Amino acid sequence: MKRFVTLALGMLTVFGVSGQLPNTYTSSQLLQQLKRLKVLGSVLYVAAHPDDENTRLIAYLANQKLYRTGYLSLTRGDGGQNLIGDEQAVELGLIRTQELMAARRIDGGEQFFSRAYDFGYSKSTDEALTIWNSEAVLADVVWVIRRFQPDAIIARFPEDSRAGHGHHSASGLMARLGYAAAADPNQFADQIPAGAQVWQAKRLLWNTFNFGTTNTTDSTQFKLEVGQYLPLLGKSLGELSGESRSQHKSQGFGVSRQRGTATEFFTTLSGTTPANDLLDGVNTTWSRIPGGQGIEADIDAIIAAFDHNNTAGSVPALQALQRKLWMMSGGGTWLALKRSHLQQLILACAGVYAEATVSTATVIASDSIAIRVSAINRSSLPFEVKNLAFDAVSRPLQVKPASNALWQTELRATAPTQIMETQPYWLRQSQGTGLFTVGNQQDIGLAENEPLKVNLTVELNDAAYTLAVPIRYRYVDPVKAEQYQPVYVSNPFLITNDPGILLFRKNSSDSATIEVNITAPKATTASRAAITITSDSSRYSRRQAQPPMQWNSAGTKSVSFRLPNYLKGSNKDIDFLQVAFEVGDSGKPQSYFNAMRTIAYDHIPTQSYHYQDKIKVLHLDLKGGAKKVGYIPGAGDKVLPALVQMGYQVTELNPNNLELAYLRQFDAIITGVRAYNVHEGLSNAYDALMAFVSAGGNLIVQYNTNSNVGPVKAKMAPYPVAIGRTRITNELASPQFLLPKHPVFNYPNTITPKDFDGWIQERSIYHAEGFDASKFAAPLAFADPGEAPQSGSLVIAPYGKGNFVYTGLVFFRELPAGVPGAYRLMANLIELPKH
Repeated sequence: MKRFVTLALGMLTVFGVSGQLPNTYTSSQLLQQLKRLKVLGSVLYVAAHPDDENTRLIAYLANQKLYRTGYLSLTRGDGGQNLIGDEQAVELGLIRTQELMAARRIDGGEQFFSRAYDFGYSKSTDEALTIWNSEAVLADVVWVIRRFQPDAIIARFPEDSRAGHGHHSASGLMARLGYAAAADPNQFADQIPAGAQVWQAKRLLWNTFNFGTTNTTDSTQFKLEVGQYLPLLGKSLGELSGESRSQHKSQGFGVSRQRGTATEFFTTLSGTTPANDLLDGVNTTWSRIPGGQGIEADIDAIIAAFDHNNTAGSVPALQALQRKLWMMSGGGTWLALKRSHLQQLILACAGVYAEATVSTATVIASDSIAIRVSAINRSSLPFEVKNLAFDAVSRPLQVKPASNALWQTELRATAPTQIMETQPYWLRQSQGTGLFTVGNQQDIGLAENEPLKVNLTVELNDAAYTLAVPIRYRYVDPVKAEQYQPVYVSNPFLITNDPGILLFRKNSSDSATIEVNITAPKATTASRAAITITSDSSRYSRRQAQPPMQWNSAGTKSVSFRLPNYLKGSNKDIDFLQVAFEVGDSGKPQSYFNAMRTIAYDHIPTQSYHYQDKIKVLHLDLKGGAKKVGYIPGAGDKVLPALVQMGYQVTELNPNNLELAYLRQFDAIITGVRAYNVHEGLSNAYDALMAFVSAGGNLIVQYNTNSNVGPVKAKMAPYPVAIGRTRITNELASPQFLLPKHPVFNYPNTITPKDFDGWIQERSIYHAEGFDASKFAAPLAFADPGEAPQSGSLVIAPYGKGNFVYTGLVFFRELPAGVPGAYRLMANLIELPKH
């Protein structure tokens, strides 16, 4: 009997650790998957961020117990710090999403998210849920539970201060409320017609922990041994866990592989307490499905006959089992999952491989594309390629490639008409303060978009399958060899502007230059074109026709504009300029104003997203700027361009080559965020930097940390000072000027509380502490709600003729965001008077 089934190539073409290479499977891995076919149990782990998950427990559940295991992270980690680059906010969220996906490819779990935006460190559950919208996040948690249908739910964190973070404790609360609400048909009833099912998990557990000085485990709790060695995988669970956790590279979470026994502890929060296994009392066999009583015996027979040297020998028996599953009904989610799992196993055991590739990472909306499709059957079983389709294009085929012969063809088709097709779904609409806007209920919970796919129908051993094959950009790198990357839909023209922030001094007659960069992802011509620049305030508008523009290949052309201080004479401090590239007849031109940002790191697939690159215009009462500044880059930030906009002559310095004779030319030296964490060479520069300060220079050290990203690797101050973990998370916290006459508040700009308006995410992190108050001035304090004022966000020590400054104030967020007061305060730090 022939049966056509649609199969997304999940297990068959899951991408490997890097995400850039298709996976291949050993016979041992296939046998592991056969054993998984027998198990019908599931567990959902719930926490707040990427890297919160217990990878050892997930590896145990997915690989030792063979349960379907999911991790629901409420956020994508957008508000964290970035150890590997300068990406922040949603861009960091894209990186951390893919790091989680890489981790799950190793430990065997599945990944889910709510719509909650990581707005940064939070000190309370109430704050987190107020900013997020607790009802919306709870709805997402319930949706994921009802769709995933876990037998047990495990919270990583408690609901109280032991969680260490408001997001953490909020995730514990959401796990408890979600557990109950998912089982209540009266809560979020609108989810039922959308495809969810009321679901009662057997129990809710808290996976207790021993972190630093907080030990929540005890001998009375239920415990599991999770350090087993897995012969079929050739690794222990601790080794899998270490590899999985080490994918969180942007957070500096590389860890060693662990070997030997390990114990996890659990407290029951709701439901019955387990005695022997997390799923005690849950039927995890095929008998939980109507008509499934004999299926387990069939699988056992297939496992017993499995031949490591002839995996295709299992295909006929697997297909016979498949026919049985298709005759069954009433099995709900489990039957659908096992059908899909079995189909993947059949093709994998036969050595069937298929791929669809294009020659560029970007395809133009509505453009003609050539998709190279290939397939191979590496068994002796009969194999035929029957049909190939993409969107509205379908091509019947009747090709019977020989065993182990690669079949290839090219399909000409039309790319999707909308760039939103491949835009990360949570970035398709404007974002709220604490919640992404997602228009399609079916997208909520998903880790990422479905990629563009072709449908390839093949027949294997008289059974037909329609394979949904992801379309990838394939290329060969001379060093990295064969690589596969996602494919994105783009406009024919992409518009970026430099600089992204334009600074005019208040009521000055200054003018400024902007570069409008027009990127064509492929060769093209714009015979009739114009560039328009309009301001949100309607105070500026300009349209400039361009001569015919031609791109012989993918590339960028730049056009310069000189802009006057059009805000002169107004009381407006901030405005935005929108730049568009018009192409076509002047009566009905097509306007393009989107940019496309691509994020590329070796450990994750390349990520791209579209955004509108508006220019933020600042009209500031800003004094200072005629100084020379040296900038030592740290772990990645965008402070340097802001300094240039302020009028400083900025030179980027090599942290390994800081000789006093060279440093003397500068009035101030600024170190980038976490510079002392990542540059051991700064140890050798200590004497030169202190001599620079003593001679009259100002050294401004932005925040460093003694947390997981590594200790401070060099002395940095003239007098002893420690770095703590104190932070002010409320970006609205009122400033307290403890030393109002200090030059930092008076020269060259008069700093007032108004300069702390409009700050984003937080005030400060990693405060200075343990310093001698007779050596250091601490002129500024803030207090989070319910806490005492903290004064370590800015400390200044006169040394010789100059000044040493350590600041945890988040200039690395505020300056790139164009926050006016941050510019004025930074100018005062740079120009602290000599002594």
